Amino acid sequence: MDISLEHVTYIYQENSPFSHKALDNMSMHIPSGSFVAIIGHTGSGKSTLIQHINGLVRPTKGKVSIGDYQLTHDTKPDNMKELRSKVGVVFQYPEHQLFEETIAKDIAFGPENFGVTQEEIDRRVEKTIQDVGLDQSYLEKSPFDLSGGQMRRVAIAGVLAVDPEVLVLDEPTAGLDPRGQSEIMDMFAKLHVEKELTTILVTHSMEDALAYADHVFILNKGSLFMEGPPLEVFAEKEALQQVDLDVPEVMQFLNAFEQKFNQKIPYTKQSMKEIAQAMAQIVKGGQSHG
Repeated sequence: MDISLEHVTYIYQENSPFSHKALDNMSMHIPSGSFVAIIGHTGSGKSTLIQHINGLVRPTKGKVSIGDYQLTHDTKPDNMKELRSKVGVVFQYPEHQLFEETIAKDIAFGPENFGVTQEEIDRRVEKTIQDVGLDQSYLEKSPFDLSGGQMRRVAIAGVLAVDPEVLVLDEPTAGLDPRGQSEIMDMFAKLHVEKELTTILVTHSMEDALAYADHVFILNKGSLFMEGPPLEVFAEKEALQQVDLDVPEVMQFLNAFEQKFNQKIPYTKQSMKEIAQAMAQIVKGGQSHG
């Protein structure tokens, strides 16, 4: 599902003493099936951008297109509910939104709201619990008997059960330990491919953007500051520093190694273990990876 913003400006509490321009003449295009990362500090416009993509707000100026759905200041699709079923949003700490007595009921809540048949709901509940790496035996348990990481997976299953075409991930690894962060992001990468989703990762983590996204948007004070493939964007160290961002640690590590040993190891989303093995081979006098 293609998504585009054309000269979008959004002003909170317009024409009041408290008016605030959250987005300023922003244009961007997210191709269907892509995995993009949106990066920026607090106040850069990330949250407001998400609200436009699932139709929670309409632009003050400009146009937002999500597939065949279009939003302007004066117009919106006839079926906003249908649009919102196409765009699933995993908010920070989604486990805080769990409330049903069983996991099955929690996962079923979304599709029930969108009028899905009971037979199809049952099928989706059984499928999505497995999609997030949990066994079907969990379905009759209380979500509050689970670990924090398991609760987050249940909440994500609830979003997937609506069967969205676009998945928006708003800081999805917040509060998890490093292993949990890696497992959740690997899960999203797998779901992105299997379900042919358009995935939008909103993150502070330059590492995650580099490892998982195929295109990066850098926001600053409501405007689009930079965009492009992660390796190209993150090579612009001085430009990133202008908006208080830094090059991902793995790239700093590879750059330092190249300067010390005059040998370049290209970054191809390999693991740190694989990078360490390549470095060891060079240090021991192995073949150049340049």
